[in-house]
Amino acid sequence: MKIIVVGCGQCGSRIADEFARLGKRASRERRIEIITGAFAVNTDAADLSGLSSIKSDYRHRILIGGRRTSGHGVGKINETAAEIARVDADKVIDAIKATKHFYESDAVLLVASTAGGTGSGSSSVLVQAIKQRYRDKHVYAMLVLPFEHEEQTEHRTVFNTATCLKSVSRVADATFLIDNQRYIKKDASLKNNMSKINELIVAPFYDLLCVGEEKKVKNIGARLLDAGDIMQTLSGWTIIGYGESSLPLFQLPFEWTRSFKRKSDETHKGIQAMDGAVSELSLECDPHDASRALYLLSAPTREMNMDLVKELGDYLKDIASEAIIRYGDYPRRRGTLTITVILSGLKRVTRVKKIYDMFPEAMEKEKKIIQDIEIGITELEDASLTVPSLL
Repeated sequence: MKIIVVGCGQCGSRIADEFARLGKRASRERRIEIITGAFAVNTDAADLSGLSSIKSDYRHRILIGGRRTSGHGVGKINETAAEIARVDADKVIDAIKATKHFYESDAVLLVASTAGGTGSGSSSVLVQAIKQRYRDKHVYAMLVLPFEHEEQTEHRTVFNTATCLKSVSRVADATFLIDNQRYIKKDASLKNNMSKINELIVAPFYDLLCVGEEKKVKNIGARLLDAGDIMQTLSGWTIIGYGESSLPLFQLPFEWTRSFKRKSDETHKGIQAMDGAVSELSLECDPHDASRALYLLSAPTREMNMDLVKELGDYLKDIASEAIIRYGDYPRRRGTLTITVILSGLKRVTRVKKIYDMFPEAMEKEKKIIQDIEIGITELEDASLTVPSLL
């Protein structure tokens, strides 16, 4: 599956930068093109300068609202970012259209943080603009939810997140939800934490995007999972997970025999990887709420068999009993067995509902702050009435 990635705001641009790095890795290791274009869109010029893998020209690092913000961002006011995106959407669309393999791309993925200003404000506007211009392209969104401490201490974070979630979900073909809190390591530095979180967010997409683009016969599975299967799975609220188990790199000839113990070990490794993928889903949810699901098994050819596929299918069906399940195998990896899981079409998302429930209180706090500022200014003006002016 070939995709174009557009990052909005600081967080979205850095994740898009990680996707660009993933695309280079696929080209280097597997001679496969999966990222046909990677773009960063921001109102802050300094943030655009901090990227490493996205091309540094103005078509790939796109500054919007330069006249209005002077390249210094929108100060977390997502309404301003939405207005700027409406005016400058053509810049982004023209850049995407100029991508060398644009018409070969299966979808556009737009990435943003819900808590900030530029990303949360511009994402829905850009998704809508791209869909209106290219009606035959699937346009997906990836929204990164804020840390718990941000929700609790910054009412503007809740305001931005709620408005972004509602707006994007109405226009995107599917919306991946990423919970920052599930990836954080409390003992790591802030910079290392953010870099590692971005890497973990993007990692599950590697095999998923590569499997349908394979050209070597030996790397094409018995059940190929291609772009059509993925696009048929993605709908509405979506989450993704990834798990792996280690396998022996070398085996003695007598170990190749199909003993009951070896067969049991193979199944155990597969279930262990599936457990890891489900426990590390990008957002905590009840899998029974999914209406569509998908899993991809990647391992050396000798480690994959029908019994293992059946066990993995039964496992996923048990936890997502209402879902239509698609699956595939990818005989590529050496020394590891990996599982990528997608749960889509979620009917209920507790985290999203919680944010919506918090919105009225955040709105009241916002109004109170504005009123307090206005009252303070009026009091100062009244107090200064008896003071002569030098102007």
